[in-house]
Amino acid sequence: MKRINIALDGYSGTGKSSTAREVAKALNYTYVDSGAMYRATTLFFIRNDIDPRDHSQVVQALKEIHLNFDDNEINLNGENVASEIRTMKVNEMVSHISAIKEVRQEMVSQQQEMGHFKGLVMDGRDIGTVVFPEAELKVFMTASADVRALRRQKELAEKGIEEELSAIKANLLERDQIDSNRKESPLVKAEDALELDTSKLTFETQVGKIVEWAKSRIYES
Repeated sequence: MKRINIALDGYSGTGKSSTAREVAKALNYTYVDSGAMYRATTLFFIRNDIDPRDHSQVVQALKEIHLNFDDNEINLNGENVASEIRTMKVNEMVSHISAIKEVRQEMVSQQQEMGHFKGLVMDGRDIGTVVFPEAELKVFMTASADVRALRRQKELAEKGIEEELSAIKANLLERDQIDSNRKESPLVKAEDALELDTSKLTFETQVGKIVEWAKSRIYES
């Protein structure tokens, strides 16, 4: 049976990470949350007062950041930071840190190494365009801003974090603007990506649809 790489891109709050995780489980593939890598890097910058405008500080910081996944949860220098990287403080900074050329180059290099042997599901914003432009299946996920804000509020509440819906929506729209217009690896739909609007889909339906697309690529002659 052929093994493929699956790239899931799209806006914040479309369910990329949770969907990618379940797709990987259904196919017995490896799941990598690329967004968690950028969030963990952002958390390191915040904790260590790294000035993102200072090139030397950024370069030195990247040398001190060691990331790995344990049971699909991100570790930053040996510490599980899966919950801390989802706070609003990180939300407000992650798009700015992710737009830094050196940060993207380092993360993309690590991500490409992870996908060398295929059988990978990775979600993010530039997976199908930059990280794995040759991925056998590319999916671009969308949803309305209102739906995405409600989903993010619920996700935060489940982690014990209470945030106003209006603040969450404003943050999502700001991130859309930054991600879509940044110079380095902007958020765009790959020409050969299949678009999936999740606004009115159940979680099970969106997972099932992508698994169906994946199997058609896996078993095609």
